Parts: sequence; structure tokens; C-alpha cells
Amino acid sequence: MAYQKITENNKVQCEICPRGCEPALNQSGYCYVRKNVNGQIVLETYGYNTGLAIDPVEKKPMYQFYPGTKVLSFGTLGCNLGCLFCQNSSTTKVKVPINQCQTAAPEQIVNTAKAYGCKCVAFTYNDPIVFFEYAVETAKLCRKAGIKTIAVTSGYMNPKPAEEFYGLMDGANIDLKAFDEDFYVKNCSAHLKPVLDTIKYAVKNTKCFVELTTMLIEGENDQFVEKECDWILNNLGDSVPLHFSAFTPKYKFINRPSTKYETLEKAYNTAKKMGLKYVYTGNLTTPETSATYCKSCGKAIIKRDGYNLTENNIKDGKCKFCGTKIDGRF
Repeated sequence: MAYQKITENNKVQCEICPRGCEPALNQSGYCYVRKNVNGQIVLETYGYNTGLAIDPVEKKPMYQFYPGTKVLSFGTLGCNLGCLFCQNSSTTKVKVPINQCQTAAPEQIVNTAKAYGCKCVAFTYNDPIVFFEYAVETAKLCRKAGIKTIAVTSGYMNPKPAEEFYGLMDGANIDLKAFDEDFYVKNCSAHLKPVLDTIKYAVKNTKCFVELTTMLIEGENDQFVEKECDWILNNLGDSVPLHFSAFTPKYKFINRPSTKYETLEKAYNTAKKMGLKYVYTGNLTTPETSATYCKSCGKAIIKRDGYNLTENNIKDGKCKFCGTKIDGRF
């Protein structure tokens, strides 16, 4: 389905995300990869990527989605957000010529995943929202081949394309950048509500297993952790995994300090105290804050050293100690 329309002003409007860009003929929208070609929105990066990589699924991060398995990861160019702290600005903000990218049709990606024994294909590095058609066609072929799919995304998407997109995704890590509208406007050139709507839809109305990530930037969004956890509990329940990761100085936030582990630990303890059952710290972590605990007996059922599993006490999707079903895909 083509998510575009002709407006009353006889302009073509992209309807993938809330921006609703109306690029002039031969011009691109905000993401710089969706272009008006002869009155139609065309994805210029279809079939192009910035490289394929094999990662542990934990690196996405997905901790309760086939833990310990390999993922074939890829992304393209462009982004529909304007995050001043972007951690991947070399491909999302810099207008790299497409001919400098690698090429891989959806069929090639699926075949590569099979050849290297990857359980999943992950759409990551930049937001798959902007390479919607490429991600969707690849996901369809993955499903036919028995390969799982993961979207690593900001969730800044319109409801109709979200239905098709999440209907094809087996897992997703959605980046909730801050639980504050002003933060989104000032630092991301976006809005919070569409992200929350996407998260609620994906969790409540699809079979896609969702984990959330918030990258904490000291003095910018770490003061909203309680509000975020309260919203999660009231709208999603207590069993959606939540990851807190550390910011490193990049892009327009190059002069900001790196996030300290103590900031992540404080957020971790807050979320656990408020009742969230699956909470993690990411790129700064300890064995305690990276472990998965049974929400019934409280024992560590998956232990990790960084992204590596050191112990797995899940059997048939249940806690080996008490038999409680563990939320996730195993």
C-alpha cells in the first residue's frame, strides 16, 4: 500500500509518519530519502544498505526475544527525527550519496540470514520507518522462510502504516526518548504522543513482542523516569521489558558529558521499585542489572556478561525453578 495522498493544494503528501511532508517535484522530505518523483513518493534507498552485520540479539537490545541467538542486522540512510544527540548521525544526518551504499535485495538478505544461521533479521542502525517498503518486503520474505524479524525504531509513525508494519514484525525495540513533550520538541523536532500511541498499539493490538529503551542524558531526560514508568504500568502493564542505556557525546551534543552508570542504576532501581518486572541497564551494566528475573520467584533465570549469556534457566518458556511462564519469545 502506498501511504501518500494528493492534498487540496495538489501536492503529494507522504503519510508514513506524523510529519506529513509535501516535497516539491524532485525534492525529498525531512528524512531525505523519500522523494517526489513524477508526483509519487518514492523510496530512493530501496535495496541499498550501509552494510550487513551479524550481532547477538541482545545488542538490539532484545533480552527476552530468542536470547542467545544471532541476528542479521542492516539499515540504510536517513531518519524522520531530528535528534540533536543522534548516536548514528554519520548515516542518519549526513547526506551520503546512495551509490556509496551496498546493495542487497530483500531476497539476498533472507538468503544471507539463512546461510549464516541467523534466527532473525533486524531493521536497525537507522529507523526502518523511513525505509518502510524495503523493510516490509524483506519481512514478508523472512516470514515465508521462517526467519523472525525485529524493528529497532523510534515509533514515530502514523497509525495506518503502523498496522501493516507491526503486523509483519515479530519483535521490536521502540526507543522512548523521554517522557516529556518539551524534550521531543526541543531535542528531536518531534512530538511524544505519536510515539506513545505506536507503543500502545504494538503492545496491545499485535503479536509483535515489544521491548522499550530510554537512553538517559543527565539533566535532559533522567528526571522523567518515574513519569515514564507510571505511564508504562497504567497503559502497558508491568511486563514490558525496559532498558536504560547511557548517552555518549555525539552530533550536536558533542560537548555534553557521558552518562554515568550511577544514573542508569538509579533509573533501574526506580523502575523496579515501582513494579516493573523486567528492567535492564544496557551499554553500562553489571551482572545484576543485566539479568532477567522471574516475576514470580524472583530468581535470576537468564544471567549475562555484557551481551553474552552465561546462564539460562528457562525451559519451554517457563522458569526452571518455579514453572512460571516468562514473558517473551523463547
